[in-house]
Amino acid sequence: MRDRRTEFDAAGVRPFAISRDSPWTQTAWSQALDLGEIQFVSDWNADAVRGFGVAHVFRGMKDVAERTSFLVERGGTVRGAWRYDSGEVPDFDELLAAAQAL
Repeated sequence: MRDRRTEFDAAGVRPFAISRDSPWTQTAWSQALDLGEIQFVSDWNADAVRGFGVAHVFRGMKDVAERTSFLVERGGTVRGAWRYDSGEVPDFDELLAAAQAL
């Protein structure tokens, strides 16, 4: 996402990264990967994970998020969802094409 930021900006996409990590962990991770202006949201209580239907049990831990990209319109309507295996990088070409088609 970082390397394709200008293309996503041109398509009107504003990326957010949501994880169960603390804001401090997210900040450290963002800085380490030089993710710049991508906004991170801490879902400490797993409300978003459950609300988006991507919670699962992993090694006995409940409400672990499945790696998922969502395309959400300004009005809040989800227009697409792409799930990935742990460690798999999202297909940014596919995400960009879907955003441009809106």
